[in-house]
This record gives sequence, C-alpha cells and structure tokens, in this order.
Amino acid sequence: MRKISLIGLVMLIVSIPTFAGGLLTNTNQHAAFLRMLSRGATFEIDGALSNPAGLAFLPNDGFHIGLSIQSAFQTRNIDASFYTYNGIAMNNGTPVIVDGKPVPTKSDAPFNKYYKGKAAAPVIPSLFAAYKKGDWTISGFFAITGGGGKASFDDGLPMFDAAAMAGIFQGSIPGYLNPDPEKHRPLATPNMYDINSAMDGKQYIYSLQLGLTYKINDWLSAFAGGRMNYFTGGYKGFLNANLKEAYGGGELMDLELDCDQTGWGLTPVLGVDAKFGKFNIGAKYEFKTNLNIENKTNNLKYPDSAESLVGSYKDGVNTPNDIPSMLSVAVAYEILPVLRASVEYHFYDDKKAGMAGDKQKYLTKGTNEYLMGIEWDVTKQLSLSCGGQITDYGLSDNFQNDTSFSCDSYTLGVGAKVVLSERANLNVGYMWTTYEDYTKTSKNYSATGLPGTNVYSRTNKVFGLSIDYRF
Repeated sequence: MRKISLIGLVMLIVSIPTFAGGLLTNTNQHAAFLRMLSRGATFEIDGALSNPAGLAFLPNDGFHIGLSIQSAFQTRNIDASFYTYNGIAMNNGTPVIVDGKPVPTKSDAPFNKYYKGKAAAPVIPSLFAAYKKGDWTISGFFAITGGGGKASFDDGLPMFDAAAMAGIFQGSIPGYLNPDPEKHRPLATPNMYDINSAMDGKQYIYSLQLGLTYKINDWLSAFAGGRMNYFTGGYKGFLNANLKEAYGGGELMDLELDCDQTGWGLTPVLGVDAKFGKFNIGAKYEFKTNLNIENKTNNLKYPDSAESLVGSYKDGVNTPNDIPSMLSVAVAYEILPVLRASVEYHFYDDKKAGMAGDKQKYLTKGTNEYLMGIEWDVTKQLSLSCGGQITDYGLSDNFQNDTSFSCDSYTLGVGAKVVLSERANLNVGYMWTTYEDYTKTSKNYSATGLPGTNVYSRTNKVFGLSIDYRF
C-alpha cells in the first residue's frame, strides 16, 4: 500500500524562518534593521550583531544597552496541479486514453487545489549590551537567531493528497483497479477519502554572543568573539488517512509522533571597521557552526512499511542542522551632516552547511544578499529612514518540496528613530517581503509516478520596537 509521509509536516514546521537573512539564519534582531535594512557599518548599539568592530567608535564611554521586541507573520502557500485533481481516469497509474486523449471522469474535483499555510511569531525579544572604556569595548547580545515561530496547514499538503490517490491507483484498494473508459468511472478523486492531521511544532535557536573590540588607531578597529547557539524544538501530532465509507473505508495511513530535539554549536566571529573621512567600512565573518540535533522521542507509532520515512525521528537519532558561514561587508557615507546612506553585501555559504538528508547538495550556489538604506535627520529629535534588500538563493527543483521551500525575494523597510533624551532613543520599524513564485513541474509528482506541478509562494511582514539607553 502506498503510504503518506508525516515527515513532510514535521519538516514544514521546523522550516519557518521569520526574519530576513539566509536559508537558516536570522539577521534582523533590532528595529533599526527593520527601518533601514543596511546596518553593517553602524556605530550604534545594534552593531553588537551587525558591526561589532564599529562599537569602538561609540560616542561615549560607559554602558550601552538595547532592548528590541518584534512581531513576525508569514504565509507559505502552494498552488498544486496534480494529474488526477481534474478526475482523469487512471488504470494502474496510467491515464486512460481514448482517441489520443485522456478520458475525463464525471467527478467535480478541481484540477487545481490551493493550500494555505500560516506562521506567526508574535513576540521576538533581543537584548544588546556594550561597555566601552578607552580603546576597549566588550559587547554581546542575546537573541533568537533561528526559527522562532509555528506553522500550520489546515488543509494538509499536496504530497498527502497525491499519495492517497496514487495508493488507490496502484492497487492498494480492491475494486478500483480497472476503470471502464466508456462509463467514465473514476479510480480516485479527492472527495473519496479523508485526511486528518494535527501537529504542534516549535523551533528556536537561542544565541548568546560575547566579544572584544579594540580601537587600533583613530580610523581602524577590530573585533573577535564567539557565539553559543542552543537549539530546542518539539513536535507532537498525528496523521490519519482513510477512504470514505462509500468507497470501502480502507485505512491508508496511521501515524503518531511526540518528539523533542536539542543541540548546540559554537560560532567564532571576526570583524573589522575602518573610517576614511565621510566613509565608514564595516566587515564581519561568521564561521560555519557545526550543529547536530538529537531526538528524545516519547512516542512514535507507524506501520512497518513507513520505516524509511520516520526512522530519522527515533529516540537518540542525530540530524545535521549546521548554521552556514556568513560574510558581511558594508559601506556607509555621510552625504550631508543630516543625511546618510549605506550599501551592504551578505554571502551565506549554504552549500557547505550540513542539512538533513544532505539536502544542501541540491543548491546551485550559496545565498547572495544586496542591501541599501538611507537615513535623514528631519530634526534633532527625529530621523526617518528606509531601505531595501534583494535575496538571491541557489534554488533547484530537487531542493524545493512541499515541506521546505524558499523563494527569491526583495524586502522593503521603513521607520524612524526618536531621540527621547540625551541618553535614550526609540526605534520603530516595519518590514515586508515580496517573494518571487517558484514553479516546480515534475513527471514523478511526490514520488507517485504521475505528472504534476506546484507553484510555491510566500509573504512576510515584521514590525518592531527598540529602546536604546546609555548609562
């Protein structure tokens, strides 16, 4: 009998980055990023993440802190066209052909089916801190640098429907093997079965970074530090698929899963900052983080035939979940005393970061990001800013699937900084991302041996507030 994979739903839940950045990395942790996007050459406290070497040029000695709260909301949709959604009559996995054309059935099943997924992270906190004394600055931050949300598909996934129908086509259910083309009898359509699934899942990578910045001279500084990353996740749910009573009631799949996962890894970080008149150049390199996640499985129920699908969620199994190395280079320029602009480049070496099932091998290249931002001091108390970002992944059909897909995109951000006092600033920002749909056409749709097409699409919106204070 053709079985339906629960793994897909699990991996969907864990593949929900709710920030800007690479495939597995969250880069925006402060509202200043949301309102301007290019922050790799900043001298403000959010530079503890984006430009730690630049903290050598903080305007005052003493303690500097920043607290940020963000809310992120995302959709992940699939417009699926499977060969049998329109009720094409099948015979053992082969379309029934009469006079050179597939035989349509009398089914009212649509040719296309639209699957809507939602992910939300209503509260995402981040904390930044630095202490500057002369030429030395010690800095750090605590943030959720990966994951941070939950996702749900109320109507399941295309792979589930496809597997259910393909199981009937290929002889799983007696009485549906040999349709009569003249009577236009359907083998299977979506109204013939029920798929019930529920899954609660969460994924967080908590990161704590500490490091030292040294001001070498009036125009050059350097940073060295490390980041401890702790992964925690949990998945609990079930999947049950059956033919409706009118079609025999045969069971297609029965799975249960209750699994917790943990892991940790260390990221070395280096940075440099150089000032040349009205120009400032900031650069940072984060080394690859070797990170494996280990299962603590409380319950795992599945039929023997599904061993290859759910074996990776057995108790004690380790799965690679590396954080790729990342290079950031930014140049800021003071156009006028009240007007500043910045451009920036990011590279994520995703192809060298281990993923479950060596999925990274299907990428054609690492991720390239291009960012720019501009900031205008309207008054001494108010600055307005905006920015943009283009993200270019190395995607391929073999990398993309229902459970984990990405789309090239561009992002826009707007916002403001308000000077509350000599020691306190408020940042507010809003960022939204427009994604380019990705179309995947396959002759072996979801491993059914039948043709089909999926169009993957996404949306992303993030709002944030940050308070920066100098003691």
